Amino acid sequence: MTGVLADIIEVAREQVLERGEGLSQEQVLAVLQLPDEKLDDVLQLAHEVRMKWCGPEVEVEGIISLKTGGCPEDCHFCSQSGLFESPVRSAWIDIPSLVEAAKQTAKTGATEFCIVAAVRGPDKRLMSQVAAGIAAIRNEVDIQIACSLGMLTQEQVGELKAMGVHRYNHNLETSKSHFPNVVTTHSWEERWGTLQMVREAGMEVCCGGILGMGETLEQRAEFAANLAELEPDEVPLNFLNPRPGTPFGDLDVLEPNEALRAIAAFRLALPRTILRFAGGREITLGDLGAEKGILGGINAVIVGNYLTTLGRPAETDLDLLGELKMPIKALNDTL
Repeated sequence: MTGVLADIIEVAREQVLERGEGLSQEQVLAVLQLPDEKLDDVLQLAHEVRMKWCGPEVEVEGIISLKTGGCPEDCHFCSQSGLFESPVRSAWIDIPSLVEAAKQTAKTGATEFCIVAAVRGPDKRLMSQVAAGIAAIRNEVDIQIACSLGMLTQEQVGELKAMGVHRYNHNLETSKSHFPNVVTTHSWEERWGTLQMVREAGMEVCCGGILGMGETLEQRAEFAANLAELEPDEVPLNFLNPRPGTPFGDLDVLEPNEALRAIAAFRLALPRTILRFAGGREITLGDLGAEKGILGGINAVIVGNYLTTLGRPAETDLDLLGELKMPIKALNDTL
């Protein structure tokens, strides 16, 4: 590593911390290639960037699966695909259970509740279930509602906007160049198209992915650049938790230091974005890593369980935020 990139931390300090300009793809790669002895320095810088450009508040979110399993797509990391011999089977959740989950999420201090479905895209039945679920939640809980329902048509984007959906999640999952190694039943461009329609409709865009799916460091830097071009409001960072029966079931879990370097790199690429701890952080980082991540650029967490894997108890994360003196962003004073 020579020239400007030889001291990428000092370059980033001036460019990102002082001026608020995210790192380029080449610069992100330099961060990802930093030796372990520089890890604490780059995490500290990422934390300073987060505090300056986002503030100290941490956004807390709960998620629930309205429809689990039986998905026709072949995302190689996902146990909800109906194409793999995985233990997850198709199931729907009823509206009262959905409302109760939203209530429990709000009690943690969460400001966001995300309704998720394992589908290529929603059909009429799913859209009607989502509409009924949102109406029922709004009658009883004061919380922002997000959705993650796969790829959308223009008409469906309009329907979700009319329902009052605050934010739409649709992950690009990985870099454009690596995507064909992860999914073959649809394209990266199809996902990008949905995200553009969501933004044009005025909903917030939530878009991230999973690290540790066999991508190179160069492709990880490319992914950060892809996201920077998209300019999402939120980026959930997942780490692969290999699921039995899936094509990626035998991949190794990311090394903790590699995952932490990635957190710092993505923060430095996206200085003003909500960067959310999501799936796989427990198996990849453990308790100490969770603390380092929150002090290394993360400013949002998913509490409780994920779609098909267990997370940390919500109380554990909330206690940690209290210990770190990180205020939880509140939708209103009653939460």
